[in-house]
Amino acid sequence: MQFKDQLDFVTQHIKKNKLRVFMTILAATMGTAFLIVLASVGFGIHDTMRSEILDNRMVNQIEVYGEEMDQKHVEELKKREHVKAVVYRQSVSIQQETTLDEFTGENSLIVTEFDEEKKVGFELKEGRLPENSSEVVVGSDFAEILFIQNAKETEDELTNYKGSLIGKQLTYKMGLYEEPDMFPEETTFTIVGIAKEPAKDWLQDFNMYADASIISALNPIFESYVDEENSQLFYGNVNVYADKLENVTTVSKALKNEGYSVYSIADQLEQMDVFFLAFKAGLVFVGTIAILIASIGIFNTMTMAVTERTREIGVMKALGASPKLIQRLFLMESAWIGIIGTIIAVVISYGVSFIANLVLPIIVTAALGEEELGDLNVTFSVIPWQLVIIASAISLSVAMISGWRPARKATKIDVIQALRQEL
Repeated sequence: MQFKDQLDFVTQHIKKNKLRVFMTILAATMGTAFLIVLASVGFGIHDTMRSEILDNRMVNQIEVYGEEMDQKHVEELKKREHVKAVVYRQSVSIQQETTLDEFTGENSLIVTEFDEEKKVGFELKEGRLPENSSEVVVGSDFAEILFIQNAKETEDELTNYKGSLIGKQLTYKMGLYEEPDMFPEETTFTIVGIAKEPAKDWLQDFNMYADASIISALNPIFESYVDEENSQLFYGNVNVYADKLENVTTVSKALKNEGYSVYSIADQLEQMDVFFLAFKAGLVFVGTIAILIASIGIFNTMTMAVTERTREIGVMKALGASPKLIQRLFLMESAWIGIIGTIIAVVISYGVSFIANLVLPIIVTAALGEEELGDLNVTFSVIPWQLVIIASAISLSVAMISGWRPARKATKIDVIQALRQEL
């Protein structure tokens, strides 16, 4: 029997039992669609979490901690292979006060190397970078916490600074919360630049950024009033930036082997990927149960097909049809049910995924409010091609297994007994 004749044989039976075959295909479709849609939730959440992490952090950044981190160690880190830049930011450890005209605020001073900052994307909205120790760059939100001193003390209506900052001179003073006037000396800075706004709307930058040369001017002031041996005016944190994302792990491992404590976005992503791999596998397992339930329908349909066509099978055997041919015919029929059900399920799944991503954000926003979500862009369902392949393979495999037993039964039908049955 030629392959075309085999297809005709299968098609004729399907046409005779349209309703039963339709219900079987519907069951297979629902099972496969359930698996894809359920697993797509795991892929969607994973994609959302991964995107949020990558948007909020530089992907090649490695945070480095060491007990004796200083400028010497920073210079050694700069010479390492696959290192693009090393940003060593040092912050003042005590209370600070800034005064601009009649406005006063508690802006933090950060000492850094601007050459290294520029390598990793530090940009200005206005002005230029400092050229000496008396010049500073201020954050984009610097003026928002500058208020009139009298208004702060009397709790009158607060009015923050509104004018242009470039070229303005401010006075900077250090102190302790329990003794705010402990350091009477004041340092004058000229604002020469304003940093660009942070990438995220909810981030604010109130800091002042100065060149490392200011340390030699501020440390003597601090040391002249503080006698404690272990007290330090500045504390620093070091961020190492790899030249490429694929080199982050290499640099991190090398630093760990040398005794540094490191943390990078690659470590966070790796941990998250392991968790979501297990999570998505669990969802696929639960979805597979739905397909297994649908396989009962395929098994019943194929068993009925064998019973109803016993006489046809007997005739085919009498004409010389081999058991393998008969088995192939019934397996083709169960495979046809699985293929059609899978194709329809994939189409439905993409439709459900599209509607879910369109409607659910509106419902969640209405329930929680925009302030709760912020600018978080949530994707509830993502269907990658790998998921389609996995679901299709599971669906077709279950369909073939469900049809295998009835097909084997058809090959064992006795020819004489089959021909004795009435039409």
